[in-house]
Amino acid sequence: MEDVTNSKTFSDVKKVVASAHRNTSAADKIKFYDSWASNYDQDVGILEYRAPQLAAQSLVRHFPEERSNIQVLDVACGTGLVAAQLNKYGFGIIHGIDGSKTMLEQAKGKGLYQDLKQCMMGNEPLPVLTASYDAVIIVGALSEGHLPCSVIPELCRVTKPGGYICMTTRTNTSNITYWRQLQGMLKQLEQQGLWEQVDVQQVNEWMKAVSEEESTGSPYISGIIYLYKKCTLRQSQQT
Repeated sequence: MEDVTNSKTFSDVKKVVASAHRNTSAADKIKFYDSWASNYDQDVGILEYRAPQLAAQSLVRHFPEERSNIQVLDVACGTGLVAAQLNKYGFGIIHGIDGSKTMLEQAKGKGLYQDLKQCMMGNEPLPVLTASYDAVIIVGALSEGHLPCSVIPELCRVTKPGGYICMTTRTNTSNITYWRQLQGMLKQLEQQGLWEQVDVQQVNEWMKAVSEEESTGSPYISGIIYLYKKCTLRQSQQT
C-alpha cells in the first residue's frame, strides 16, 4: 500500500501555509495550528524552512563555552524544531511556550524540553518571572497574521540582564508592513535603554515561496534574524 504521508507535494503544502498566513482571530489561529500539528514538521521540511537552524546558530556564536547550563526560553515553540537545533549545539535547559495544546504535545514527545506551558501570547503576559532566562528565542511567530509586535517587551522582560534575545521575521512582500512595525518596536526599546543590537543577519533563502508574486526572480522568500542583548541596570541608567 502506498504511504500517503510521504506522498505530500509542495503544492499541497502551499495551500496549508497560505492558510497559516491569513489574518484570523487568535482562537481561530490556535485551532488551525492544533489541526496542523501532526503534519507540521513534514510540511516545513518540504518548504526547506531554515529559520530554526539559522536562529540557533545565531545564539551559538554568543555562547561559545559550555552550554549545558544555559537557560533558554523558546517562545512560540510549536513542535520543537528550534529546541532540536539548540540541543544539537549542547544547550541543555530549554523551556517552551506556545498557544496550541496539540503543538505542545508534539513538542513534549521530542523529549527536549524540561518545561512546557500553554499561553495565549499577545493576549496575556508570558507566564514567566522577570529576568529568568539567559536567552530567549522566538522563531516564525513574529509576522503578519500571527503575534503582534506588542509581545516584544515581554521577551525583554523575561531575559536576564546581559542575556540575549533572538527574533526572526520574514522580509517578503506580504510581510513588509509587519516588518516595519517590528523594526519600530525594536528601535523603541533600544532608545529606552532596555537592550542593544548585537547582530542582524539577512537571509535570502528563508524558505520556498508559496505564491507566484513572492517567487519573482527566486523560488525562495527572504527573512531576517535579530539578536539583542539586554542591558544591565547600570547600562540602562547611563542611557
